[in-house]
Amino acid sequence: MAYLGIPQNTIAVLQKYHFNFQKKFGQNFLIDTTVLDRIISSAEITKEDCVLEIGPGIGTMTQYLAERAGTVVAVEIDKALIPILEETLQDYDNVTVINDDILKVDINRLVEEKNGGRPIKVVANLPYYITTPIIMGLFESRVPLKSITIMVQKEVADRMQVGPGTKDYGALSLAVQYYAKPEIVANVPPNCFIPRPNVGSAVIRLTRYEEPPVQVKDEKKMFALIRASFNQRRKTLVNGLGNAGLPGITKESAAAALAQMGLSPTVRGEALTLEQFARLSDLL
Repeated sequence: MAYLGIPQNTIAVLQKYHFNFQKKFGQNFLIDTTVLDRIISSAEITKEDCVLEIGPGIGTMTQYLAERAGTVVAVEIDKALIPILEETLQDYDNVTVINDDILKVDINRLVEEKNGGRPIKVVANLPYYITTPIIMGLFESRVPLKSITIMVQKEVADRMQVGPGTKDYGALSLAVQYYAKPEIVANVPPNCFIPRPNVGSAVIRLTRYEEPPVQVKDEKKMFALIRASFNQRRKTLVNGLGNAGLPGITKESAAAALAQMGLSPTVRGEALTLEQFARLSDLL
């Protein structure tokens, strides 16, 4: 029976092992059973699922996942947590703990070994400092995914789901929305964690598209254009692209492509939709 969502049980485990939180790993452990239930239900975990958990900590959410999933693979970078996980997960025979940096793990191989190459679900309370590299790494390496349900900084969750013309809209919004449908399913205040973070959090579910919502000839080129467009937000798109040093792209060619699309040469990147960036990429 999962017991680590209760604050006093978490504190008892931490004290038993004299655990010291590592700031470099961005460790904030969940101590709210309502939030844990919300994450698991939002991820729609069933016995048919193989779940990858990133950063299990002392195993709080891992216990919840193990009781509902078929298989759980938990990747933890902090070796000081491994003895704790061995204790807190000893009653679950469907959990594998790997002591490694998730950015160095061959997840495609892991999926092949643990789930026969079938799509997995990712569930995590992600360290804020490494949220974007983890998410984009999962998408760009073509890991077979059904969904990613993660706890992230509220500001980052907002950026993932907003549309053109808003201050939070940027390269992350476009990248996430190319690969998945984002939906914030819960806002989580700092008092749900130990230690308390300085910012609010949110749970967001990214449901992977079978096919991207737009067609583009060259994905890498499109994302290079998107990054260049938002590197200097105050510049016009023409100036941003013209100064980016991208092969074969000048201010003149950017202005001509925008004119073909019926857009002003003074338009900024934050005004363009994903579909428009795909079109611009194809024209350039």
